[in-house]
Amino acid sequence: MGPTREFIIGKNDAGQRLDRFAARVMPLMPPALLQKYIRIKRIKCNNVRCQRDQRLREGDALQFYINDEFFEPPREDNLFLSLFTPKLDILYEDGNLLLLDKRPGLVVHPDETEKVNTLLTHLQAYLYQKREWNPRGENAFAPALCNRIDRNTGGIVIAAKNAEALRVLTAKIRDREITKKYLCAVLGRMNPPEGRLECFLLKDEKKKQVAVYRRPVPGGKSAVTLYRTLRTKGELSLVEAELLTGRTHQIRASFADAGHPLLGDGKYGRGDVNRRYGETRQALYSYSLRFDFPTDAGALSYLRGRVFRVERAPFAEKYFGLSNLQEEIL
Repeated sequence: MGPTREFIIGKNDAGQRLDRFAARVMPLMPPALLQKYIRIKRIKCNNVRCQRDQRLREGDALQFYINDEFFEPPREDNLFLSLFTPKLDILYEDGNLLLLDKRPGLVVHPDETEKVNTLLTHLQAYLYQKREWNPRGENAFAPALCNRIDRNTGGIVIAAKNAEALRVLTAKIRDREITKKYLCAVLGRMNPPEGRLECFLLKDEKKKQVAVYRRPVPGGKSAVTLYRTLRTKGELSLVEAELLTGRTHQIRASFADAGHPLLGDGKYGRGDVNRRYGETRQALYSYSLRFDFPTDAGALSYLRGRVFRVERAPFAEKYFGLSNLQEEIL
């Protein structure tokens, strides 16, 4: 089989190191993968094995036996190619979906602050390298995340591997047929220890936060949260929260309004307490997921009734001594 690309070195490229020239013509190739490809002769000079540090001469012919997509200019939809070792904490995987345990601090989708190191990019790189997804063979579908989690919140994110799974999961999330439970560390003790928080939340797009009201207001959306206290230690309580509605910052704003803000919350919490504990991220983790599926789930019916839970949440271990959530929480 002949090379996928061949370059003849002209006067302006002569004198360069071979690996530097290769990196320039393949802007999406991860450096570690480039070195590997030189070593295993996927890149040749004048049809023979070459060294990464050899200097190119005018008239040299470089042969590349490498997929075309690495030669394309970087765009948001192909940045996954530049990840040589995708990092995912996989809670569950089958032919249709993955459940990923996202660490706090990782962006879910590419945004203005981060393009490459995102959960979506790592997912796409993982499936591409496993040969479960070939973007060149698809007209429209790309592996997708079905739910979002704030950058500084950790926990379970559902990823669809195919269009049918994405369609079913999107519908089930919309129809609230998937139960998600969160852990949070709040200040003080909830009274009563188990109950329900109800309010109305009005989003302020400029401030990127919500205001809480006890009565309906124009533009406000009702927010209902069930909670139960799992542990108390000193001035902190470990609380499980279940969303009956899915509003922006619902848990953070509702608990703050009830007088029990989340530890580490810079928007709705107490700065003096956060500084004392040295916490800069809200203590919030999407730790449990149940596929209820009371109505037909098509290709995903086999998941009906299954429950998945992460093993650990950093603040649950740090402040409440819970090192394995799958065993230690009822």
